[in-house]
Amino acid sequence: MLAALTLAAMCTALALPPTPQLQAYHTFADQRAWLSVPHFLNVVSSAALVLAGAAGLWFIVGHASASAASTCTQRWDHRPYGVFFLGALLTGFGSAWYHWAPDSARLTWDRLPITLIFMSLLAATVGERISASGARLGLVPLLLLGLASVIFWQLGEQRGAGDLRLYGLVQFHTALMIPLIALLFPSRHGGDHAIMQAIALYALAMLCDKLLDARIYALGQVVSGHTLKHLLAAAAVACVLRMLMARPR
Repeated sequence: MLAALTLAAMCTALALPPTPQLQAYHTFADQRAWLSVPHFLNVVSSAALVLAGAAGLWFIVGHASASAASTCTQRWDHRPYGVFFLGALLTGFGSAWYHWAPDSARLTWDRLPITLIFMSLLAATVGERISASGARLGLVPLLLLGLASVIFWQLGEQRGAGDLRLYGLVQFHTALMIPLIALLFPSRHGGDHAIMQAIALYALAMLCDKLLDARIYALGQVVSGHTLKHLLAAAAVACVLRMLMARPR
């Protein structure tokens, strides 16, 4: 079933017409500057992802050192989560860089590490629930596919023919597959609810992005939906960290 859904998603992406990046995407509701920082809250709220990613990396490094004498399988479990938290940290920096002066060129540095988050979490989920050996073999190809989807889009942008279909497939299909795998296959470590919470927070973050960005900002011009997106995405990363911290050492 998972293979059939993946094949159907690929066929759907190929059947769609090329999808360019709309320039209106770079216009966010909250345009306020403060302390000479343009788009202040969108820039500063990216720090939440940096902090969540750094905390996760700190835990992974410490946990890996403490379990250096463990089995190869146990040691491998740290790698996709290490990439996951590194991706969150880099996404925070990339997001701040992008929101300082939003355009498609800067957006590349936001999207590249986002693919590390999705692909590493997919590999970790497969490794814990379906096949550890399959996940070990698939981690690097998955990461390369994610990075390639952004590079493919940006190279097209430079030719005036940007196409987001591959990036959309990587992001949204992966976001669908992770909770589906979690529902179908129990983890050998437990913590199924934490993954579902993380996915739910990310889904809410996406709703707060362009769909609710201006509407939330209009409620009192205190905070925009996109700023909330950054905070909710950081909370999703924190859910994964909490799941790992709750596992027996």
